[in-house]
Amino acid sequence: MTDRTPPLHGVHEGSGATFTDFGGWQMPVEFDSISEEHAAVREAVGAFDVSHMGEIEVSGPDATTLMNRLTTNDVAALDPGDSQYAAITNADGVMLDDTVVYRLPDGTAAGSAAASLSGVDGDLDAPDGDPAYLFVPNAGHDAATLDRWVECRDANGFDAAVENTTADWAMVAVQGPDAAAAMTAASDATGDRVVDRSRFEATTATVGGVPSWVARTGYTGEDGFEVMCPASQADAVWSAFVGEPTAAQPCGLGARDTLRTEMGFLLSGQDFDPESEPRTPYEAGIGFVVKLDTEFVGRDALETQRESGGPTETFTGIKLLDRGVPRNGYAVTDGDLTRVGHLTSGTMSPTLGEPIGLGYLHESYAEPGTEVSVVVRGDEKRAEVVEPPFLDR
Repeated sequence: MTDRTPPLHGVHEGSGATFTDFGGWQMPVEFDSISEEHAAVREAVGAFDVSHMGEIEVSGPDATTLMNRLTTNDVAALDPGDSQYAAITNADGVMLDDTVVYRLPDGTAAGSAAASLSGVDGDLDAPDGDPAYLFVPNAGHDAATLDRWVECRDANGFDAAVENTTADWAMVAVQGPDAAAAMTAASDATGDRVVDRSRFEATTATVGGVPSWVARTGYTGEDGFEVMCPASQADAVWSAFVGEPTAAQPCGLGARDTLRTEMGFLLSGQDFDPESEPRTPYEAGIGFVVKLDTEFVGRDALETQRESGGPTETFTGIKLLDRGVPRNGYAVTDGDLTRVGHLTSGTMSPTLGEPIGLGYLHESYAEPGTEVSVVVRGDEKRAEVVEPPFLDR
């Protein structure tokens, strides 16, 4: 049931957006058309409201230990302003979610990051105090994730504060070849500092007159930035990108999905889910975020899977050679009605003009170039295995 709306919901209604329920949030699915919005991101620049993503802040003497206990990557490797992609796993190594973890300026108190941005002004090394982190669960996962962190903290006696600050933040993603120019135009005198960031680096900046946390991250395969700002000032940040002089194309979740599918990026709740699609990071093709030298929940199960030869199924892509559109749940066969896997995502690629899909195949059929079939409405359609991404980005 949808019961949450982003801070910009009224702005999007005024722009004529159509909406969909996603993770319990009422979110814009398209403004003009999915194909037009998709093309804008691939060719120029688009802006997405992604305020449905969760935000959890963690700080204190044991913040690093707590984060390393519950995420698969090694947050101890992060300096203030760094970020990393990670999985959150249960004791069996099954993914509960994937996330991006940001190292905030030391001394930032949990629950205060959105309100204290203006006091940092880009010098992330200046504050003193305990380590602090902000990480981003997927839509609708923030409450359960908070409970998981608090339970682990209390069970182990860790000295760390944990706060769900999803309601305090808005997030705008600016993506495309012209994203850096758009960011420079929108961020006044702080623009150069922002565009000098490398991928997965973050800093504070003033965007549309609003103190914000800006990371060079995204979910489209293009260059881009994700801007986190106080929810009460989201309108100014959004207007700085979709208004003049930047005039970025407003984009909805429809284009976000086609863009991420072309890149082979995972969608939580669809390409993996602890109930309907239980997968480990190794099966899901993100083994690079697993650091077995840290003591995270699920570590032993993942070490056993790796040492036993790895998973028997792996996440990969397919391209349909016959007419049809691959969809979530479609069976993949060897062409002779023997099932060898199934799809979890699929679309008609707007960039390639070809039907593409993502899913799990038995390892003996996962080699790129292998001919398989996809069962579309009872018919086997010829297909070819393609290692994502489908585009050279």
